[in-house]
Amino acid sequence: MLDLSDDPEAFRANVSTWIEAHCAESLRAIPQAEREICWGGKGFTFASQAQHDWMKAAAETGMSAPRWPVEYGGAGLSRAQEKIYREELARLNAPTPLESFGLWMLGPALLQFGTHEQKLHYLPQITRGEIRWCQGYSEPGAGSDLASVQTRAEDMGDHWLVNGSKIWTSYADKADWIFALVRTDREAPKHRGISFMLIDMEAEGVTTRPIRLISGASPFCETFFENVVVPKEDPAGLSRIVGELNRGWDVAKHLLTHEREMIGGGAQGLLGSRSLGAFLADLDPDVLEDPVLKTRAMALEIDSLATAMTLERYKDMAKQGGVGHASAMLKYAGTELNKRRYELLMSVTGSDGLEWDGPHGTLAQEWLRTKANSIEGGTSEVMLDILAKRVLDLPSQ
Repeated sequence: MLDLSDDPEAFRANVSTWIEAHCAESLRAIPQAEREICWGGKGFTFASQAQHDWMKAAAETGMSAPRWPVEYGGAGLSRAQEKIYREELARLNAPTPLESFGLWMLGPALLQFGTHEQKLHYLPQITRGEIRWCQGYSEPGAGSDLASVQTRAEDMGDHWLVNGSKIWTSYADKADWIFALVRTDREAPKHRGISFMLIDMEAEGVTTRPIRLISGASPFCETFFENVVVPKEDPAGLSRIVGELNRGWDVAKHLLTHEREMIGGGAQGLLGSRSLGAFLADLDPDVLEDPVLKTRAMALEIDSLATAMTLERYKDMAKQGGVGHASAMLKYAGTELNKRRYELLMSVTGSDGLEWDGPHGTLAQEWLRTKANSIEGGTSEVMLDILAKRVLDLPSQ
């Protein structure tokens, strides 16, 4: 068991001892850029027994979702304790025990809008890594204008009949369930008449098709619903609608703030926990002798630290009512910073960096992947528009 002392130094010592006891040295010895993420789910294959044991230990203690209430599978940590936990994970070079859209997006939405029964049913399954979720938001005709979704759910009495399609549904081909925006009232204004629905990916009529990206990977998928029967209540009496019927846009907006915060403060890929300067020095010990490159690297490091500190400040502010529209700022700053970071890395490596399996590994793929950062979760242009209208209160043209 983990002793959750209220004393910060005692808690730091306790959580450090707990990490060392349950996260195998073999896991902590793997460089961050080479680690395989533990996604969980029914079909997930663990990279090693050590990875499985680390996730299980975290789930049993609630540390896979440290801030969530204990009754819903979390550890009930305070914000200060969570920060210490994250700091000790980084210090000990321990991987996060579990990562998932259930933790990052669906969980916060359920905590805000779900019934007590829905929380008791779904949230512990998320923290234990038993179900892997994907997000069904964007459609071919509803990207930045998300409220234009046309996937419809027709009321058939005791069930919904869902027809339509989604696009850019990340890892849908590996997911067990999907949380989706569906139109349940086709006569209502577009921001009304939308419901937030939970759908089993194994239901008859659900199919997925991976989309191959320029990076060579296929994390995004098209998802199709053809006469999919979604019961209004499952055998336990739980509604498949989160929040109020036809008020799914409220849930969607809340979830998007968490998604944007997650993307804006996302991992640095190949850099792992290393500074940009350290990574550049590993690429070429003489590269920082160039004053122009050194200046660019230092500017990026300063911006990275400032962005990280701003993210932490807003997380602290969230205790008083959430990040809200400021998530657009965090998302824009973080994604544009990540693109600048990889542009510098590519300029340093030159033609060698363009080789798919060259001396710099997956650098080219990572660089290409950053282009999607300014699209997913809302484009950079949309984020700037939100900031102008909702934060700065600038007049519309």
